[in-house]
Amino acid sequence: MKKLIFPSLFIALFFACTSKSVENGKDKSEPLERTITFAFSDTVRLDTFRIALIGKNTDEMQMHFTITSYQGKEIYKQEIKASELLKNYIATAELKKEADKLKFLKEEIAYFFDERHFLEPAVTENESPDKNVPDLAFYQELKKSNLNGFEYRLAKDHNVYIAWSVKEQKVKIYYKCC
Repeated sequence: MKKLIFPSLFIALFFACTSKSVENGKDKSEPLERTITFAFSDTVRLDTFRIALIGKNTDEMQMHFTITSYQGKEIYKQEIKASELLKNYIATAELKKEADKLKFLKEEIAYFFDERHFLEPAVTENESPDKNVPDLAFYQELKKSNLNGFEYRLAKDHNVYIAWSVKEQKVKIYYKCC
């Protein structure tokens, strides 16, 4: 019995030490990311939405936003420079220290997939296009298809609304606004 306890303790101690070093390294080198599924390019099947913060410090970090279809194909990719996002909020938020900037970016990651950004459907029958609609034909297509939309912000007063175009088989912007 004693022969089994010593090797078990040694193995447990080894894994405990290893997991701490991996845990500590994770905070510094691996990207902060979040993934969620949502019916987007199809009314029933779920696509995968992923946002990741990539980089070592806030001056060079980027937020990578991708949508992968239920078929496994990347259908949308947007890279947002963290410095550009921070620049828009620097006057209204306390963002002088690197730690404050990183905290803000982590909050943006959490906010990115807030349920209010998932629009079901993208355009309702009662809605009418206005000056912020870049493509009237696509807007009308969305009214008929009843596909869902997604909204995200590139800056403090710059929101982008996207949806899947069945006709063109790609993600398109259907609304840009404040």
